[in-house]
Amino acid sequence: MDTLYRSYRMLLSNISTNFIRCLHDEIKWDNKLIAILGPRGVGKTTMLLQHIKLYDNIDETLFVTADDLYFAEHKLIDLAMDFYQHGGKKLYIDEIHKYAGWAREIKNIYDLIPRLQVVYTGSSILDLEVGEADLSRRKLEYRMVGLSFREYLAISYGYHLPVYSLEDILKHKVDFPYAEARPILLFKEYLQHGYYPFFQEKGYLLRLQSIIKQTLENDIPTFANMNIAAALKLKRLLYIIVKSVPFKPNFTKLATLLDMNRNTVSDLMCYLEKAGIINQLRAETEGIRLLGKVDKVYLNNTNLAYALSDNTPDIGNVRETFFFSTLRVVCPVTTSDVSDFTVGGYTFEVGGKNKSQKQVHDVENVYVVKDDIEYGMRNVVPLWAFGFLY
Repeated sequence: MDTLYRSYRMLLSNISTNFIRCLHDEIKWDNKLIAILGPRGVGKTTMLLQHIKLYDNIDETLFVTADDLYFAEHKLIDLAMDFYQHGGKKLYIDEIHKYAGWAREIKNIYDLIPRLQVVYTGSSILDLEVGEADLSRRKLEYRMVGLSFREYLAISYGYHLPVYSLEDILKHKVDFPYAEARPILLFKEYLQHGYYPFFQEKGYLLRLQSIIKQTLENDIPTFANMNIAAALKLKRLLYIIVKSVPFKPNFTKLATLLDMNRNTVSDLMCYLEKAGIINQLRAETEGIRLLGKVDKVYLNNTNLAYALSDNTPDIGNVRETFFFSTLRVVCPVTTSDVSDFTVGGYTFEVGGKNKSQKQVHDVENVYVVKDDIEYGMRNVVPLWAFGFLY
């Protein structure tokens, strides 16, 4: 266990606490069992280490990665028991999905060591796995996404600005007080390379492509128990989506193209969505929202559009992708019969600065969201302003 302690202390000494994600303050860190799930690369590990460094007693805390060589010969429950018996109070486990049988062992730790607090991170597709133990009644679960435009500005330029509610954004209350830089140009940067926290590292798009490859070849096939043939069809499905986003899915046609039944195609789309590769825009239903008919399919965020496209992605698609991916973090977004999106009682039409209101002139509670404008007026709102929702 000494090796684990050394690795933990080394990681902690190298972690920066200059900027803390918005999600951090929403988490009830004193809960006995906490799960933080999210796609690869969104910053889950960093946030855990930052919390330990700022708020925990380091001598009573241990941070481990579930795929550490230590676990080739040791069980997680044994580590937890040994750690607790030596005065440990908080155990942080990173990438729990890389430990076989993790759900049962976490349950055993919860039941057998009641005074030990456990926080773990894992892939956003964890809930696809049929685990041996039900943790839903024991854990508090949080979902982590990539950086908002607001968070990108804080990391890149030191511009620390507040979060605004949707209502405040629609009332034009977002203030950008920095005279030396203007939001339109900074927003274009963010759309291309600002969603994932490692954007400041060299080879950003190459690393992003690598993350997508690992997700398609390792993460999803593992949790969905796919064979090689099915995994190849998953990659082909994503290729079809990328070529035609926003993609209006015809599941029968896709089933023929991929040589599989219609329900399997729907399952593959669900896997891609859970893994943070795509977002599915659904029609509103009276019951469970996720059961609504899929109207369009977008990539999960605009950075993926630039990483996966052979050419410069269509700017109209980029704008809609940003709006959908950002709004869905804070509220349900559904398709609109008369425009692009419906959010609560509002209708939104998204476009460039020359977008007219002709299509929605007689629609109530409608807003036209325009790119390449700095200020809004009446029912016209700048697209960049929605980057302050979280």
